[in-house]
Amino acid sequence: MELFRCPVCGGALTRTPQALVCQKRHSFDLAAQGYAHLLSCGRMHAKIPGDNKEMVAARRRFLDTGGYEPFADALCRLAAGLLCCVPHPVVVDAGCGEGYYTRRVAHALLHAGLDASIAAFDISKFAVKAAAGRDAQHAIQWAVASSFAIPLADACADMLINVFSPMAQQEFARIVKPGGFFLFAVPGPMHLYGLKQVLYEHPYENAVQHTEYPGFVFEQRVPVQAELTVSGSHILDLFAMTPYYWKTPRGGAERLAQCESITTPLHFDFLVYRRVEAPA
Repeated sequence: MELFRCPVCGGALTRTPQALVCQKRHSFDLAAQGYAHLLSCGRMHAKIPGDNKEMVAARRRFLDTGGYEPFADALCRLAAGLLCCVPHPVVVDAGCGEGYYTRRVAHALLHAGLDASIAAFDISKFAVKAAAGRDAQHAIQWAVASSFAIPLADACADMLINVFSPMAQQEFARIVKPGGFFLFAVPGPMHLYGLKQVLYEHPYENAVQHTEYPGFVFEQRVPVQAELTVSGSHILDLFAMTPYYWKTPRGGAERLAQCESITTPLHFDFLVYRRVEAPA
């Protein structure tokens, strides 16, 4: 079943070996890696939106070290537990990046005996290309798309996953079916505090996020904490995949470049929301 919809007319798409095509003959070529570019020109607020090739490569190198494995494992347990009684669940990963969490969740659901259909998208074509390139079996449907104009049908998802990506409340509420789940990963207070101690003269804790979103009810907060020691070139790889990469003063970045290793606490909170019926 093709999960993505035509970004032009919203119609169902049919997959051919070369393209996704709707009944109105809007056609979207499939890349060699199997993904489609469904991001309209009006949503491209930059010539090449999203993470660039270097940032994607840095994230891939760091995640391949297993540094964030405790978070991936916790997400997999949470997703499999929440979907255990859902026949043929549809799972969507919004802002999937290079697909690290998507692939892990897909494997966990399969291992749990769940016949899930999974769609994942990101605004960065470099990220999606990297993600799809590692999905040799094409078990996941990949696309370049924006969270603020998701090319998916209304109420199609049993679970929406968002790991450190922009919050698009209206679109998320639109695509998650009543009774479905929204898993939102946010940084805990001490996440990467050791990194910030190097970058900033006055490091700060992250604010605790607890926000109500129309159409969803909050169910639980699942904290996951660990400690990480990272050394060598992986220090800069970690830095490049954080928002601090864009806003750190030059002096802080230079101090980090001189470090041989750093140790930092890690802290994700998984916020679990359930979609509720809209009032009549």
